[in-house]
Amino acid sequence: MPTLQDKELISSPRTRVDELAALPKQPVRVADPCVVVIFGASGDLAARKLLPAFYNLARNGMLPEQFAIIGFARSQLSQDEFRDSVRQNLSRQYSADGDLGLHVRDWLVERISYVAGDYHDPRGFYELRQTLAAADQEWHTQGNYLYYLAIPPDLFLIVVRQMNNCKLAQEEERNWRRFVIEKPFGHDLRSAQELNRELLQMVKERQIYRIDHYLGKETVQNILVFRFSNSIFEPVWNRRYVDNVQITVAETLGVEHRGGFYDKVGALRDMVPSHMMQLLSLSAMEPPISFQADAVRDEQAKLLRAIQPFAPQNVLADAVRGQYGEGVINGQIVPAYRTEPFVDPNSKTETFVALKLLIDSWRWADVPFYLRTGKRLPKRLSEVVIQFRKAPLQLFRDTAIDNLAPNTLVMHIQPDEAISLQFGMKVPGPQVRVRPVNMEFRYADYFEKRLSTGYERLLYDCMMGDATLFQRADMVEAGWAVVDPILDVWRALPPRDFPNYPAGTWGPPQCFELLKRDGQQWRIE
Repeated sequence: MPTLQDKELISSPRTRVDELAALPKQPVRVADPCVVVIFGASGDLAARKLLPAFYNLARNGMLPEQFAIIGFARSQLSQDEFRDSVRQNLSRQYSADGDLGLHVRDWLVERISYVAGDYHDPRGFYELRQTLAAADQEWHTQGNYLYYLAIPPDLFLIVVRQMNNCKLAQEEERNWRRFVIEKPFGHDLRSAQELNRELLQMVKERQIYRIDHYLGKETVQNILVFRFSNSIFEPVWNRRYVDNVQITVAETLGVEHRGGFYDKVGALRDMVPSHMMQLLSLSAMEPPISFQADAVRDEQAKLLRAIQPFAPQNVLADAVRGQYGEGVINGQIVPAYRTEPFVDPNSKTETFVALKLLIDSWRWADVPFYLRTGKRLPKRLSEVVIQFRKAPLQLFRDTAIDNLAPNTLVMHIQPDEAISLQFGMKVPGPQVRVRPVNMEFRYADYFEKRLSTGYERLLYDCMMGDATLFQRADMVEAGWAVVDPILDVWRALPPRDFPNYPAGTWGPPQCFELLKRDGQQWRIE
């Protein structure tokens, strides 16, 4: 009788999923009893991501019976009206989920309350305190509160102050109080430092969970496991074998309905201190002493502090900015950035950024890290590419081969979660010819697909008190310290050539020159 391991060698991807699903499952640890308060509960983030994420957690048996949700927002809704809107929203999103879906939906909606209040008015927060006490009594949630601030950044401190004044921020001996804060966390180094300082006057660092939804993606979480649990990769993860690292976060969408917000922020502030620095630090950090939250974040912070700071002359050479003009994506004509709703028709805001970074460490000395992110690019794509040094040509000097493609390891983050390794193989025939081929692992081939908004793991970790995937104050400030010198130079020297790339292309020409100077080129799918 062949073993499961034997069968895996000859089975199809679908069979692998079925066999893995048939294996004994480890029991799911249910989250701690708590009440989740969603500030901004009537907004888009709560409707599209947060409430569906709690539905998925409940469906997977990861929420306790001692659980409740309280929505807080300025919208003048009654509790029944808010519950009805949640019920209808979940019914639309999970219409194919059958009787189980109806049961989970009703279980969740039964535990939902709503408070209408102004964030500047203490009366709403005192009503919230009474609603929390009632939820504790009805659902036995033990006084544990998770506050999710799905609100504009200028309201963060206002809400925390109100909660502090109402005695809802302080932890007692047997309960916890945690604040989940969305990005952007500040708009430059100084504002991030000030925000951290003021928050820490009211709550402790261990109570603050600075969330980045990119960290909810399986491939991002798997970077550390892939690096440190596979002995064939970690020994070559250094300057001796790696030629360069490329990190790409590309979007086909424009600014959509966020033109007013985005025009004040731009691609550099929006993406680099948060998403890009998280991907960089996980890909390049040293091994932590354990997978405990602070052990992992200590190494991430060390890596970020080791990035060589930009001198003004380096900004001109190693930082590229762009803004999209009219173009074609998927056969459709799309408008220029300056004609998008709520965008200044003479806007100087960048929608594309490419950077070359160097890290002052023994592991990465002289290895360039290339980062690029932008809107209205040809493809929605997030990936980390490890490009290894080329093999020497001496062995092939008497053959037709005059160039060997480098080996590359690609961690695909979205839209398809996968890891692929490219290496050279001989083309069949009498001549010695080498062609790159791919060996690929796709999550969908091996693991059962679960309903997910990308927030489930992050919300679950918040309830469990695991801060591994959340930025600490020093990490936020280290990310802004990289970006700040670029912002200073770009403010002093406004761009003269915007728009400088058509929508549907991979950015301005200077982006390609950035790598060409080093004899490199971007990996293009």
